[in-house]
Amino acid sequence: MSTSPPDVLNYERFRQLQMRLDLSRGKPAPEQLDLSQALIDEAGQAGYRARDGFDCRNYGLLLGLPEARELGGDLLGAPPAQVVAAGNSSLELMHDALAFALLHGVPQGNAGERSAPWRAQGDIAFLCPAPGYDRHFAICEALGVRMIAVPMRDDGPDMEIVESLVREDASIKGMWCMPLYSNPTGAIYADDVVRRLAAMPTAAPDFRLFWDDAYRFHHLTDTAHATLDVLAASAAAGHADRVLMFASLSKVTIAGGGMAWLAASPRNVAWWQRCASFRTIGPDKLNQLRHVRYLRDRATLDALMARHRALLAPKFAAVDAVLREHLANVRGVRWNVPQGGYFISLYVPPGHARRTVELAAEAGLVLTPAGAAFPYGVDPHDSHLRIAPSFASLDEVRLAAQGIAVSLLHSLATTEALAG
Repeated sequence: MSTSPPDVLNYERFRQLQMRLDLSRGKPAPEQLDLSQALIDEAGQAGYRARDGFDCRNYGLLLGLPEARELGGDLLGAPPAQVVAAGNSSLELMHDALAFALLHGVPQGNAGERSAPWRAQGDIAFLCPAPGYDRHFAICEALGVRMIAVPMRDDGPDMEIVESLVREDASIKGMWCMPLYSNPTGAIYADDVVRRLAAMPTAAPDFRLFWDDAYRFHHLTDTAHATLDVLAASAAAGHADRVLMFASLSKVTIAGGGMAWLAASPRNVAWWQRCASFRTIGPDKLNQLRHVRYLRDRATLDALMARHRALLAPKFAAVDAVLREHLANVRGVRWNVPQGGYFISLYVPPGHARRTVELAAEAGLVLTPAGAAFPYGVDPHDSHLRIAPSFASLDEVRLAAQGIAVSLLHSLATTEALAG
């Protein structure tokens, strides 16, 4: 494939625009946050008394407001008694769950016993489907958990590799999973993948699936995709305690002030309650009450998410259109067209992802660092880029997509010129 000189000139013109654009994180746009402005404007109308008269201004209810747990159960398909309603961040719940396991162990066996603290069991590892979510990997790195990369496919992680690893290696204590519209590939776990994850034999009897259902409600098309109920599948397979499911309203209502949930087996919920009791006397129940009275039920949430989709879908379509215009015929370049979630994965010829990000930065366009979607930030092929179109305006997204394309073409042309 030959890259003609005009592409290089286009990059120079792109640099001269002196942009200040940031497509590095999947943040909601201001217009999306405005959709839930009523949570702020009408906060006083929600009051402070729960359904049963409980004063939400006070301490208590470590597992969350009962009606908030019921809403979580409705949205996640779990009994309310198996749902914890917490603060604004599911990432915080995931961090704490891993920290609790390291410090205290997890439920194991059928007689109420608990495993030894993971940190006392020597070298501890997690399986990390890659490309995957950089913040999952950051948690592992911060807490000293070794990461093992597993290839991600369109229907989920490579199960032949996963099953082989967990069957033989007792140091593998868990696995990160983002089953629907996975960050950043947009993968949707197939039913068979979910069943195999739920049923697979593991050398570690205290193995856990950290099931991050972050994009359960975030559809980009009229088709509301869903994945198999992993809690039910695990219980049916005799591994009721295997799954810790996490979700939140962070990109549904207010990104910095939503509500998060943990759904798990009764024994896992009791374990969480014991561990969490040392760090808090209860969550922000006023915020939970506001959300319950604002969202009310699944139908209300679905209507709100349709308004989000109307704002987001044109931005994703714009990126796809620009990439098709500029890169469709470039050998070794491909990208996904996600059906939900917040990201697009762009795959470039090996050795060009990092340089493309550098060139974009020189022109004022900030992208997610190359390699961020892999454990320890190391993409073995230097070929993956994550694009986050949500925050910028539609016109800015089009311009940024053009900038990504010309930055890549400039990198390819420069390499060709040096080779020649």
